[in-house]
Amino acid sequence: MKSILAFMQGLLVAALLGAVSAVAADAPAQAQAKEAHNQAQLWRDARSGQAGITTVRGPESGVLIQSGGETWRELRNGPISLYGGIALCAVVVAIGLFYLRRGMIRLTAPPTGRHIERFSSVERVAHWSMAISFVILAISGLVLLFGKHVLLPVIGYTLFSWLAAIGKNLHNFIGPLFLLSIIVSFFLFVKDNFWKAEDANWIAKAGGLLDGEHVPSWRFNFGEKFMFWFGVVFLGLAVSISGLIMDFPNFGQTRDTLQTVNIIHAVGALLFVCLMLGHIYIGTIGMEGAYAAMRTGQVDETWAKEHHELWYNQARQQPAEPTKAGQGSTAAAHS
Repeated sequence: MKSILAFMQGLLVAALLGAVSAVAADAPAQAQAKEAHNQAQLWRDARSGQAGITTVRGPESGVLIQSGGETWRELRNGPISLYGGIALCAVVVAIGLFYLRRGMIRLTAPPTGRHIERFSSVERVAHWSMAISFVILAISGLVLLFGKHVLLPVIGYTLFSWLAAIGKNLHNFIGPLFLLSIIVSFFLFVKDNFWKAEDANWIAKAGGLLDGEHVPSWRFNFGEKFMFWFGVVFLGLAVSISGLIMDFPNFGQTRDTLQTVNIIHAVGALLFVCLMLGHIYIGTIGMEGAYAAMRTGQVDETWAKEHHELWYNQARQQPAEPTKAGQGSTAAAHS
């Protein structure tokens, strides 16, 4: 009996010692949890955006955590990527359906063989500089915005990292050249892009794009003027200026400023690409003779009369200038 009591006492002592040890071992963890809980105010202060004390010089150098970064990330990777991708796909589908329904817009009368200069050499250089730089910027920008979702699962991390790095550097260096081409193009083409009374008729009939009705216009119709003012001037300058702010962040820009202009840049660029898809379509497979006009600078009289009759009539009254051999000249229109 005594031995049983001694055994029970030993178990009780061991249990008490174990409990004391457990409490002692758990004390630091409880203290650490209590301390972390007590630091909640510290982290609220850190995320408030108020500048603290630091030896580092520069804008926002005293701000430990900038909470706006999370908002920027949610916007960029959420609505902008989602709705921007949907918009791009919708435009591509709409262009495809329009092409299937309408096909290439062809001349209704045979070419005359006589040509009129539509674009000078300087105008074509400015246009192609803007067009080529735009294509590079558009492709590289789409890779940076959608590549993680579209390309990465297909080509893997290594190839995508190279592609993204090349695209980022091309984007940064081509951007200023694109802005320069916009400025030059503005001064070259602005005189022919002001509103004229005939533009109202073009708007009312949608330029005859749907039913093929002939709608006279000057050198540029309202659709081209809309592209010039809203696309090239407004959106082009918006994405270019916002891009420069991000390209050179060493002029006192804060993180909030860079995040804001990045959102402006992304939204403006997506709208610009959607708009330019339609412009590229009309200028290539959408309209007979449109690509040749910008490639050579010359258009046949039939093309000029059917697409820009008012400008054609004006051009007939100007003094004739010799054109390339075999192309004829404006003087032929006077005969």
